[in-house]
Amino acid sequence: MAVIYEAISAILLFWHAAWHKVVGDASWLATNWSWVLGIIFLVITVRAILFPIFVKQIKSQRAMQALQPKVKALQEKHKGDRETLQQELMKLYREEKANPLMGCLPMFLQVPVFLGLFHVLRHLKPTMPEHLRTLYGWTAGQFESASHAKLFGAPIAASFRSSSHELSLLGASGTTVKIVAAILIATMIVTTYFTSRQMILKTGWAEDPQQRMVQKLMLYGVPFSLLISGYMFPIGVVIYWVTQNIFSLGQQMWVLRKFPPLTPNGTPAPQKAKADAKGAKSGAKDGSATKAVDSRALAPKVGAKPVNPKKGGAAKR
Repeated sequence: MAVIYEAISAILLFWHAAWHKVVGDASWLATNWSWVLGIIFLVITVRAILFPIFVKQIKSQRAMQALQPKVKALQEKHKGDRETLQQELMKLYREEKANPLMGCLPMFLQVPVFLGLFHVLRHLKPTMPEHLRTLYGWTAGQFESASHAKLFGAPIAASFRSSSHELSLLGASGTTVKIVAAILIATMIVTTYFTSRQMILKTGWAEDPQQRMVQKLMLYGVPFSLLISGYMFPIGVVIYWVTQNIFSLGQQMWVLRKFPPLTPNGTPAPQKAKADAKGAKSGAKDGSATKAVDSRALAPKVGAKPVNPKKGGAAKR
C-alpha cells in the first residue's frame, strides 16, 4: 500500500504546487484554495486515467443488454433450478465474451485511490512525530501547510467525529467543522445516488439476477453505507468523493450519448429514430410514400345529375 500512498501524494502535491503558483497562500472565504483545487484536480487526473476503462464498462453493459432475450429464455427454461441456470448463464457469457461484473470495475479500481487519499489525509495531524511527517514524499513545510488547510473554515484533515482536542490543535471550531462536514456528506450521498440512478435509467434494469443485484447495491447500498461511514471521512476525502460524483455525472451523460442504450431488437434507440426518419424522407422523395385519399372527394356532389355509365357509352357510339 505504500506505493499507492506515494502515488496519491505525488499527484496531490503536483497539483497543489501548480495551483500555489496561481493563487499563492491567499485564503478566500476561509478556504485554502491551492489544497482544495489540488484535491479536485486529483479527481480529474484519476478519471482521465480510468476513462478508457469506463468506456469498456459501457460497451460491456451494451453487450449484456443485447443478451437479455437469451438470458430470459434460459430463465424460463430452467425456472426453479437455480444451479443449472447459473451454469448456463456463465456458459452464455463465456461464449459471447460478456462480463456481468465489468460494470463495477471502474469503481473497484478507484477504491485504492480513495483508501490512499483517506490514509494520507488522516496522516495530517499536528501531533504526528517529526520523522513521520516526511513520509510518502512530503516535506515538513508541505505537511504543515496541508494540516492547517481549510474549506470554509473547516480543516480538510478534520472529520465530523473529530474530538475537541484534535480541533483545537488544528485551530478550528467544532460547530464549523460539523456544519461543513454534514453538508458535504449529504451532498456526497445524494450525488452518489443520482450517479447510479442515471446509469440505470439509461441502461435499464438487468434481467439477470446477478446483474440486477449489483445494480441495487450500487443504487441503494453504497449511498446508505456513506450515511453510516461518512462521519469518519476527513473533509478532504469527502471533497474528493463529491467532485468525483459530479465529474461522473457529466462523463456518463457524454458516454451514454456516444453509446446509446439498445432497443429490444438490438438497435440503439436514437439511431433507430434517425433511421426511421431518414427512411420516411427518402420514401417521400422517390414517390414510394402513399398519400391518404379523401373518400369525400370521390363522392358525387349534392344536386349533381347521376351519370349512367351504359347510357354514356351508348351516346358516344
